[in-house]
Amino acid sequence: MELQKRIVIYPKDVALITGRNERYGRKVLQKIKALHKKESHQFITVKEFSTYMGINADEVYKLLH
Repeated sequence: MELQKRIVIYPKDVALITGRNERYGRKVLQKIKALHKKESHQFITVKEFSTYMGINADEVYKLLH
C-alpha cells in the first residue's frame, strides 16, 4: 500500500528540511506566496516550495515521510 503524499508544506516542514528555525520557514513561505500572488488563506504546495528552493520534489517528499 502506497503512502499518500501531502500536497501542502508548513513552516515546521521548511525548518526540518533546511535546518533553520520555524520563523525562517514562515518567512520563506510568505515570499513564495507573494511570488505566486496568493491570498493569505491559500496554501503553498510542496512543488512550489521545491521549485523556489531548487530542491527536487522527490527529495522533499522523502524528508516529510
